[in-house]
Amino acid sequence: MDWLERTATLRQWARDGARAPHKPLLLLYALGRYQADAEGELRYSAVEADLRRLLTEYGPPRRTSPAYPFHHLVSDGVWEVRTDRGPGSPGTGLRELRETGAVGRLAPELRAALRREPQLLARIARLLLDLHFPPSLHRELCEAVGLDLEPTEFERFSAARRQRDRRMREVVLTAYEFRCAFCGYDGRIGALPVGLEAAHVRWWAFEGPDDVDNGLCLCSLHHKLLDKGVLGIGDGHRVVVSQSFVGASTVAREQVISLAGRQLIGPQPGHPPVAEAHRAWHTAQVFHGTPRVTVPAS
Repeated sequence: MDWLERTATLRQWARDGARAPHKPLLLLYALGRYQADAEGELRYSAVEADLRRLLTEYGPPRRTSPAYPFHHLVSDGVWEVRTDRGPGSPGTGLRELRETGAVGRLAPELRAALRREPQLLARIARLLLDLHFPPSLHRELCEAVGLDLEPTEFERFSAARRQRDRRMREVVLTAYEFRCAFCGYDGRIGALPVGLEAAHVRWWAFEGPDDVDNGLCLCSLHHKLLDKGVLGIGDGHRVVVSQSFVGASTVAREQVISLAGRQLIGPQPGHPPVAEAHRAWHTAQVFHGTPRVTVPAS
């Protein structure tokens, strides 16, 4: 059985590029728990809070119950659920999952494959990360689910998959004149830019093209905050900041909160700005909460 292929084809709700990382998040969490205790089970009532936190932190803005992936992942053949009454899930009702003592774990065949081929765990995890999340979140997400992957285990799944255009970084950074489009940071060591990255507005994992009109030159901090949904791009290509972001320090105010309403820096003439379709995707699928209201200077 090809477990990588099965992982790559998890049944998910999909419409117009909408994100639905609920099953991938549960499977990553289960792999992390398997790595810590290969014989352990995940009692729904004990892991519900963890799963809800993962969905809130790494899922789309719309709220979803962790009961849905806990029940529905069974249909993909990588997960099993049983209750006090015997094998099988009681459904997606929170009360039923809690009161029947529902527990889940990786399917027996998958556990056997992981015992035979220990490196398979890292390959499955890497595939889930590549397919559903931007690179800026991979290591953080591994820590969140308790996965311990060696740097050498962060390998690409298949050369047959769509490949990134390695020229995008140079093209996007040039278009924005090697400055962060949000804050203007332009640090260099000698002639080489440092701490500047080419960010996809519509994530590459969700058919975001390697084009200038889907890219921004951002410093490492603002790239991470864009991918976390703290920052976004509003009407008139102005920065939007989520009201969910809290920071009392001067640095947090200056580097994040004060960006609200600021006009993007760049791109230079001759290069297209971020396309409306990509901006709208990010707003709908990544940006969290409501934009902060900007107060005009007096």
